Amino acid sequence: MTASDARALATRLATLDPDALAIIFDLRRVNPAVTWTDFFDAADALLDPAAVGRAVAELADRDAAALRTAIDHGGPVAAPLRDALRDAALVGDDGRPYDAVAAALAAAEPVDAPALFGGAPESPAAAAERAFDAVASLADILHAAARAPLARIGSGALSANDRRRLVEIGAATTSADADALVGIAVETGLLAGSERSWLVTEAGTSWLGTRTLARWLEVAGRLRDRMPRALRSSDGGWRPASEWASAHPFDPVWPERVTALATMFVQWAALGPDGVPPEWAAGLADGRDADADALRALLPHEVDKVYLQNDLTAIAPGPLEPRLDQRLRTAARRESRAQAATYRFTADTIGAAFAAGETAASLTSFLSELSLTGLPQPLAYEIERAATRHGALRVGPDAQGFTRVTGDRDLLEALNVDQALRPLGLVLDRDALLTRTGADTTFWMLADARYPVLAVDAAGAPRALDRHQTADTDAPVASAGERYATLIGALRDSLSEDADAAWLERELEQAVRTRATIDIVVRMPDGTERAVTLEAAGLGGGRLRGRDRAADVERTLPLSSIVSVRPA
Repeated sequence: MTASDARALATRLATLDPDALAIIFDLRRVNPAVTWTDFFDAADALLDPAAVGRAVAELADRDAAALRTAIDHGGPVAAPLRDALRDAALVGDDGRPYDAVAAALAAAEPVDAPALFGGAPESPAAAAERAFDAVASLADILHAAARAPLARIGSGALSANDRRRLVEIGAATTSADADALVGIAVETGLLAGSERSWLVTEAGTSWLGTRTLARWLEVAGRLRDRMPRALRSSDGGWRPASEWASAHPFDPVWPERVTALATMFVQWAALGPDGVPPEWAAGLADGRDADADALRALLPHEVDKVYLQNDLTAIAPGPLEPRLDQRLRTAARRESRAQAATYRFTADTIGAAFAAGETAASLTSFLSELSLTGLPQPLAYEIERAATRHGALRVGPDAQGFTRVTGDRDLLEALNVDQALRPLGLVLDRDALLTRTGADTTFWMLADARYPVLAVDAAGAPRALDRHQTADTDAPVASAGERYATLIGALRDSLSEDADAAWLERELEQAVRTRATIDIVVRMPDGTERAVTLEAAGLGGGRLRGRDRAADVERTLPLSSIVSVRPA
């Protein structure tokens, strides 16, 4: 870093408005709690070799090439990349790279580009089949996450247990597919959560209610919109897939990141195994929309009816419309997911539907309308029997703030000795069981243990519970301006009217700290100027102390007389 670069950058930073400063600090990943006292500190920190090295590591290949060309020719970076590099404080107002940037770029070691695409081309029909399977798999994953949040391990990856669970229920064919599909859901905002788990978002819940074509189009559009800048083309699409691997040539984490991204695009059928988008998706790569009509013609036709069988199964002769599939899943367990899916009813699944708010009448009406074969007698009997049992136990709050479980005496005794329910701390109170655990938690623990339980309010009236937790995505995300407001305010408060004097004093302070030898131009009382070479020793009281090398004497010079300073 040269003094002229630091001074030029400090001067530029001092002239920028808060929003522009926030952009620079955000792009350079400045810690908002950093203790800079003025814009000279900011310039020094931004041009520090380590900080510039980190910025160079994050450069896109096009930016790095533009910087190299400018450095080699001793000129400015060409438009239109100049503005982005200036916003990152890597080039000056004139577009010329700072010396620290040139040094860091010269020292940067390229990383090995990964092999991303090597599969064979596929037909539009085969790609559409993969798109259909991906949509169905992702829907299954969101349904599973709605019932129980997906666990994350310390690295942020899907836990091994949940990866295995998703494969076992048929939501994913392999563990790698599960990882890719969960990555798609997180990347597109359908899943979100904490460090330990993922929950379905409101967007994910809405997505589950849409049809297959709309599901695919929505996720594909979100994947494209969230692509890294280095992969985007000027028309709003993406660069040829063959260029993805080397888009960040110096970033050591880029190979892993771009490999995951390429896997998601192929998994979603936005790209083929060879890296080329299917014909009906080519518009996405060009910044346009996918050809919805062409894709619709290749997707299986969705159905709105099923065959209800005497063996307590339902067979859909094609992909069931999502809204119907969602409701049917509350009362039946899906056993297979092909274009002709199979669902099975059991006493437990029907009881779970009642726990979620269905009644015998509402469930019978729904299934009768859905069925092409009427309501088989065995299924009608199972619904009637489950309805008779449902509510044998009632869970609700009491006036003292406890949760009260009432119902059949034999069932209450069974609860009281059930080891699986020990965490509830149930205590017998005459004709009921009491617990300090909340009513909702108690209800779901009993429902999971297959007890015929009904949720009631304080007055004893039945109430429906929705178990599906959604991720809280409403919390506002602080903008760069908000995050850096305090830092920017402190820097702007440090501004003085005489920037030249402030910079001069700063140069002298640095020289004193390092006991550097400096060439100083001093204005004499008669107006003439004289050059002096000093070994800087001290600064205070508006004066500089140092040893004059030529005369070998100690000199004290008033700062007001010093015109300029440079290294000797």
